[in-house]
Amino acid sequence: MTVKEQLELINRGVVNLVSEEDLVKKLEQSVSTGKPLRIKFGVDPTSPDIHLGHTVGLRKLRQFQDIGHHAVLIIGDYTALVGDPSGQSKTRPQLSYEEIEQHAQTYVDQAMKVLRDDRLEIVKNGDWFKKMSFQDVLTLASKMTVARMLERDDFAKRYASQAPISVHEFLYPLMQGYDSVMVSADVEIGGTDQTFNLLVGRNLLENAGMQAQCCITTPIIPGLDGVQKMSKSLGNYVGVSEPAQEKFGKIMSIPDSLMRDYFVLLTDIPEDEINTLLSEGTHPRQAKAKLAAEIVAGYDGEEAAAAAEAEFDRVFRERSIPTDIPETMIDLNELDGGEIGALKFFVICGLTKSNGETRRLIQQGGASVDGEKLSDINAKIAPTEGMILRAGKRRFAKIRLSK
Repeated sequence: MTVKEQLELINRGVVNLVSEEDLVKKLEQSVSTGKPLRIKFGVDPTSPDIHLGHTVGLRKLRQFQDIGHHAVLIIGDYTALVGDPSGQSKTRPQLSYEEIEQHAQTYVDQAMKVLRDDRLEIVKNGDWFKKMSFQDVLTLASKMTVARMLERDDFAKRYASQAPISVHEFLYPLMQGYDSVMVSADVEIGGTDQTFNLLVGRNLLENAGMQAQCCITTPIIPGLDGVQKMSKSLGNYVGVSEPAQEKFGKIMSIPDSLMRDYFVLLTDIPEDEINTLLSEGTHPRQAKAKLAAEIVAGYDGEEAAAAAEAEFDRVFRERSIPTDIPETMIDLNELDGGEIGALKFFVICGLTKSNGETRRLIQQGGASVDGEKLSDINAKIAPTEGMILRAGKRRFAKIRLSK
């Protein structure tokens, strides 16, 4: 691809590029020498799973791979010990290294659903941080002033409100920036909340006498509610490893206003086709079904996407229940009087994760038993063979009684 063609693809869905002039020079040098650029993207394995919000940066990394450049995926096993303070109003709780190691493997497995396995290098930043002496740490810390750190919006707000800022949090941007030095990054990709950290990497490379990296920031996409950023803790996420039907159904539930961002950031559909899909000549439901099918196919294949769409239509257009419902075995002998509290029942069946979540589900009118809406959070339910429990629009459980 020519430099112009590469730049056009790279700029898709980008918020800021520091700087385009530098990137053009790097691309021109790459074309003339035949040497690919090194594109860095880092993730901290602070939880076991990734969702579509995490894939925005990964997809940008994949775009660089597709045009011939070399991707460097950094698993931040040591930065995760600190916890990224970006956008945080308080110090993150520290994870154990054992937890981080467990999460790291699932991160890599799921990231590979987006990335190609050639033109790829996967490294842990613990490979260099665990070898550093305390003198090395002091030398790194000397590269940044406290005044510069307090320019960060999140630190400034915490300082002004007298909220605690731990000293180790100041090390995080330096650690992320030092990663760029260690992998000789030409370009680093991150969300808009990573702008400060990316610029630190740019400065540290220059300090080390190397070419400054270009910094590309991508949007933080809203979750299913269309308001807050996609997050597992908020329950407004679409998980990469979720079943195809679950992904399809969740995407069909997003507000129409999110469709353009999701099309641009989560699919490869050309801009002109997106404009046609979102024009007045196309029904929003048709456009959303195309969006859901495209995303699901990317992770689960065309057949799974088609099956998920057919099942969605059957369940929601025909108001039917799914054909393949997870079953839960119940032993009546273990129940008090053959009954079980509604809150606990939904948790046991895997429809909710806690009594509190079940309570909210019932109060919002999203729980039903054999087609009858459940309205009493204190209700006692007598399980019967084949009983169908429903949570929200897409989650079902069928009861089997042990003999």
